Amino acid sequence: MPSLPRRCTALLLLPLFLLLAAGSALAMEPRPFDARYRLEVKGWPNATIEHRLSHDGAEWRSEMSADIAVARGSERSRFLAGPAIRSLHYASGYTLMGFGKEYELDRESLDGLPDRQAALFELSRRASAADCAAPCRLRYLDHRGREKEVEYRVLSRTDLSLPAGEFEAVRVEVTEPDEPGRRMIFSFHPELPGLLLAMEYQRDGERRSRLALTELALGPR
Repeated sequence: MPSLPRRCTALLLLPLFLLLAAGSALAMEPRPFDARYRLEVKGWPNATIEHRLSHDGAEWRSEMSADIAVARGSERSRFLAGPAIRSLHYASGYTLMGFGKEYELDRESLDGLPDRQAALFELSRRASAADCAAPCRLRYLDHRGREKEVEYRVLSRTDLSLPAGEFEAVRVEVTEPDEPGRRMIFSFHPELPGLLLAMEYQRDGERRSRLALTELALGPR
């Protein structure tokens, strides 16, 4: 991947903020949805994020993308959502002013650990179940297939007023052991696995980016 400024990389590959992983968890019943978010990144124009969770039989698909005038990024995952997540396929890519890169992980490469989109789905289940004493250590595979680890802890349940409406939310803090200056606060829907209501990314005590749910359409159960 070419060397890019940190803010550019964050905008093009939104799921770089989603540095999550998974283990076994109390299963929650998934439900398809189409969501739209407003993303604010310091020093960049606001962007719209599209997020879709759908299924084809037993397979679930999570897709996330961002698109502004000169940059575009996307990430896609297929996985089985049993008591533990099983990733089947992952792909992501970005473009910046005509230049870009694509990544792909097949089932063999994903054996044993979830990709980032599947991990986002699973973390929301774990946070709602509150089945781990903080801090919990989680492992996942990044977009290049490298094993990563983060820590998370559930902060609280609270009510959020968002452009998309009023929601109850589970707030989760995610940190990286080797990057103590980075801190991410996720707000998940407690009954819809994978639905991110809001997110805030901080570095060295300063907020660098945030997103909020602006539109939501639910599919049939």
